[in-house]
Amino acid sequence: MKYKSKFLNILGKRGFLHQITDNDKLDEYLFNNKCVAYIGFDCTAPSLHVGSLIQIMMLRWFQKSGHKPIVLLGGGTTKIGDPSGKDQSRPLLDKKLIEKNKNELKKVFSKYLDFNDGSNKAILIDNEEWLDNLNYISFLRENGSHFSVNKLISLESMKLRLDRKQNLSFLEFNYPIFQAYDFFELNKNFKCRIQMGGSDQWGNIVNGIELIRKKTSNQCFGITSPLLTTSSGSKMGKTENGAIWLNDELLPDYDFWQFWRNTEDNDVSKFLKLFTELSLNKITELSNLKGVDINKAKIILANETTKLCRSEEAANRASQIAKDTFEKLKVNFDLPKITINKQSISLIEIVQIFKFCNSNGEVRRLIRGNGIKVNDKLVDDEKFILKKEDQEDPIKISIGKKKHGLVIFK
Repeated sequence: MKYKSKFLNILGKRGFLHQITDNDKLDEYLFNNKCVAYIGFDCTAPSLHVGSLIQIMMLRWFQKSGHKPIVLLGGGTTKIGDPSGKDQSRPLLDKKLIEKNKNELKKVFSKYLDFNDGSNKAILIDNEEWLDNLNYISFLRENGSHFSVNKLISLESMKLRLDRKQNLSFLEFNYPIFQAYDFFELNKNFKCRIQMGGSDQWGNIVNGIELIRKKTSNQCFGITSPLLTTSSGSKMGKTENGAIWLNDELLPDYDFWQFWRNTEDNDVSKFLKLFTELSLNKITELSNLKGVDINKAKIILANETTKLCRSEEAANRASQIAKDTFEKLKVNFDLPKITINKQSISLIEIVQIFKFCNSNGEVRRLIRGNGIKVNDKLVDDEKFILKKEDQEDPIKISIGKKKHGLVIFK
């Protein structure tokens, strides 16, 4: 579908759109006005992972299209817990941990959004500001009549839990109401008329739109992005070794870069559209690469995503590590390192310290299958010991073709 507004055109052509509450009216509104939109992010961890990157990129394109984005941190809603996509209640976090997570989350948004300059500079705000001060009885008196219990339990997040006869606490049952109230507050105080989010947030977004309409008669809009999975069907952002975190304190730059470099062939074009700002013509050109040449497109994908999330310096450094490791077969000292303060250590132990494998048994199976190298030489002894006296330079440990690290004896 062709849109008049720059923002919806970008989203449509690059694959961000799943559902819109009113295509034509929203398109007209965006075309004729400088608009305000928000996406909420709860503070359940000290970093978001790449599964949230599609929403962050939506906010980035929104601002680049001349509009004003709001990042809403859920300091308040994190205390309740979003039941969406969960088979059981999220662990309740104490206020101190939520505050710590909140401060860590702020770091990544400044990489993608401009909070400092221009009439459309981004806003970062915390829903704790209004949710913590609510008087529950007064809140229910003013807003409770606008919500139908019948409709709330039909929300996908509620229905799935109830259909499976899994516990749904009354605390979680309140979550959609408070998210709707967030939209009402942002509409009242910032003239925000658009909420965006993942497809699992559709019901919550519609609740907010309806609450605003009932209380103020203002028309608001919702946009959701598709649930993103890889071609093999796995959830975006989850790997066998855990989440791909956006904050570098939780995931080294090289590992972040390598995640994108290892993208499945069939996902390269999709990911270039969603997670980079390369032109669609350039992406089409890269998507036409076949066979081993597709690796050139994967390297560009890794470089571009790492530039945005970490820095150009981080992307260049990670790319150089990969060249040294895979092409030149030499040691690059920017590889992940572990320092050992004793005279010797078993190969099994060191592989576990690097978190390259999930168990000792897995390490043994890899050794038996010729899957582990030390300084580029295959190891066939499950009891192999690395000794300080045998090595002067750092020892390179390689698991298959993609996992490498350096062991340094002190």
